[in-house]
Amino acid sequence: MSTSKQAIQWKCLESKIESKRLHYGRFLVSPFKRGQASTVGIAMRRALSQEIEGTSITCARFCGVVHEYSTITGLQETIHDALVNPKEIVLRGDSKEDIQEAFSSVTGPKEVTAGDPSLPPGVEAIDNSQYIATITQPISLTIELEIEKDCGYRIENLAKSGKGQFPIDAVFMPVRNVNYSIHLFGSGRATQEISFIEIWTNGSPTPHEALRKASEKLMDLPTTFLYVRGGDVSLFENGEDSLDLTKSPSLQPQFGDTNNLEERVLENRFIDQLELPARAFNCLKRAEIYTIADLLNYSREDLSKLKNFGRKSVDQVSEALWDRFAKELPDKKIVLNRRK
Repeated sequence: MSTSKQAIQWKCLESKIESKRLHYGRFLVSPFKRGQASTVGIAMRRALSQEIEGTSITCARFCGVVHEYSTITGLQETIHDALVNPKEIVLRGDSKEDIQEAFSSVTGPKEVTAGDPSLPPGVEAIDNSQYIATITQPISLTIELEIEKDCGYRIENLAKSGKGQFPIDAVFMPVRNVNYSIHLFGSGRATQEISFIEIWTNGSPTPHEALRKASEKLMDLPTTFLYVRGGDVSLFENGEDSLDLTKSPSLQPQFGDTNNLEERVLENRFIDQLELPARAFNCLKRAEIYTIADLLNYSREDLSKLKNFGRKSVDQVSEALWDRFAKELPDKKIVLNRRK
């Protein structure tokens, strides 16, 4: 086999949990042609650092508190200091809701930690021992928290606080650090590259999960460019900030081929990206359904006739297909491009 046609493969060389909030993974990816490893490494490092969603506390409410420098009798910290600690709490969230609420009601004397608040379904604290505040007297402290999922870092404006509600600077960056290195092997025209990627996370995704999510981002972002071919595109017409590519003369001929382009994209998207339960995933594999394009050749009725594939599995596939690709299973039985 020609070395230039070898499939690029990856392998986990090391995986360890240094603490609850520090996970480490080291991966090998090869073989690349000259220059490819750098292209992938730069994009992957950026995606890992900036495109992975994190879950964080974004707001806290204290009853009977006027401003952030207020004090509560029996609370060791000022409100300002008590707002700093929740920012550091590492949460793992699977919910798709924009804003969720958590509630903490604790009676002292007690040290309040991340394990005390009642978190909403789908959200969990990675380290229950993370410190929030200390109650020094037998009083009850009630705190309401807002939790959001996002990317990057958000600096809140405390001027917007009022009526006991205080926004919190939120860190939505579960990947703490990323390194990659490139090494050459072979000689002459057969020279190839091998890349090592090191990932440190806060434990809310593992390094394996972060690598997968970053890869999905890098696959999804450039998809739009598959629909554009040649010619200059005028994005703004009549001075309006509207964007309608179908009105561009240079693109009108191509938009008739949109369906074909979309089919090609779906042919290269595998059902692994649906993140189905193992039972449903294995049933589809046994039926030789490997890609999203394969799956869209089956109606709900077709799928329900697969061995060990019940109504629940059909619903799981239908929901995942809509959530990830905005596609629905056909209503009627069809036989387009079905594998034999």
